Amino acid sequence: MGRDITEREYSASDYEQFNKRIHDQVDLLKEVIARPGFGTDEPCIGAELEVYLMDDKSDVSPVNVQLLDMLNDSQFQTELNKFNLEINLSPVKAAGKPFSNLTKEMLTKFNYLWSTAEQINTRPLAVGILPTLQEKHLSNKYMTDIGRYRVLGRELLKQRGEPFHIKIEGEESVDFFSSEVCVEGANTSFQVHLMTKPDEFANVFNAAQLTLPMALGVSANSGILLGNCLWDETRVVLFKQSIDNRIPDASGWRQPSRVTFGHGWVRKSAWELFSETVNLYQPIFPELYDTDPALEVPELAELNLHMGTTWPWNRAVYSNQGNGHVRMEFRALPAGPTALDMAANAAFSIGMAMGLADRVDEYMARIPFRFAEYNFYRAAKKGLDATILWPQKYQNKPQELPLKNVIDDMLQIANDGLAKINVERAERDKFLNIIQRRLATGINGAHWKKQTLRHLRKSMDNHQACAQMLDRYFVNQMGGQPVSEWERCWK
Repeated sequence: MGRDITEREYSASDYEQFNKRIHDQVDLLKEVIARPGFGTDEPCIGAELEVYLMDDKSDVSPVNVQLLDMLNDSQFQTELNKFNLEINLSPVKAAGKPFSNLTKEMLTKFNYLWSTAEQINTRPLAVGILPTLQEKHLSNKYMTDIGRYRVLGRELLKQRGEPFHIKIEGEESVDFFSSEVCVEGANTSFQVHLMTKPDEFANVFNAAQLTLPMALGVSANSGILLGNCLWDETRVVLFKQSIDNRIPDASGWRQPSRVTFGHGWVRKSAWELFSETVNLYQPIFPELYDTDPALEVPELAELNLHMGTTWPWNRAVYSNQGNGHVRMEFRALPAGPTALDMAANAAFSIGMAMGLADRVDEYMARIPFRFAEYNFYRAAKKGLDATILWPQKYQNKPQELPLKNVIDDMLQIANDGLAKINVERAERDKFLNIIQRRLATGINGAHWKKQTLRHLRKSMDNHQACAQMLDRYFVNQMGGQPVSEWERCWK
């Protein structure tokens, strides 16, 4: 999705050629993954951080292109909407202090962004969804003027044939229709990548799917949309509805959503996820690229492009860098509240996936995939207050348990998982203690924002309260302390 795409109309021949190429490439990928030496490079962790740009009144500041010119740094990239940017962080070795290294670069890049943006009265903010966002901001007027975004919106709407319906109920509710893909751009995330050995991928991926509700519930930071208190991680439901191109056919069958928790457990290898995507989803960008026959590890550009036009919450990514590798992309974590919080979320997610991988077959035999999906949406809606279905010893079926209890049990598993990839003891303690503190206080980003907003609403109108809450959020974010330690005005 990072490639430049020229805006043009596609022909039936374009789709036919592209479709043939991705089917050929997915067959080639199966052979590439099985080669000796593939995936043997030293494991690394990487991340992408999407941020909002807001003005001095805490409203959106649609200046991303101007800001990119001022930054002159290739690690900063455009996002779908003019009031968003993405920071691509450098990969770090998994062994040692990877999360401290990620934190250090996040702070360095964010401080550079902040000092540059300040020159044009703009403040960057790492926040899942900007609470002061208004419906007028979700229009094509605010779309970044780049071909791939225009084509994406055009093609998704063409496949659907009618406006997208956004209907979300929480403590409050929103209900509106939109013909523009800019609604999807309201979501900003902290996407974490983990290189995984080919023979370990299936177990690690399944363990990540199984533990995703715990990671999402404890990290939730997107509780407010258009000034309304909704799901603790509203991004999950908003993302799905905002680019849902499906229309039931005459028989009532509905094709799979492009935003999905998944379609079942991975049985043997990462290749299954690539093949599934090729066979289930209609191409959006039938772009063809020249191939370099001299490359020992093929690029598979069309296959990667097609994978980038579906948005599972955990995704397989192929790279031909070095000896080539397949990695996991954890896509469900929100942006914010602070660099330490985000690094802790990454540590907890990766730790749980690695720590549970060797025993995941036992869990999969006791939890149907649809139960895991149910848990994911429960955690998105209720955050730390959710209950989920989880197996217990000497019980015949999964029991309803408070998510907090399962998270507490998972902390030791996460610690063991991080030890498996040679993360230092002090590093493990530092970042998992941040998760433990959130658990002890019951405060994540969503909880802090909702409680602060409710308190401020007592003395001012809703928009003023949202702006005032964001001012406090910004000050705390710049202060750098984890959200569990922020001042609570609602006491």
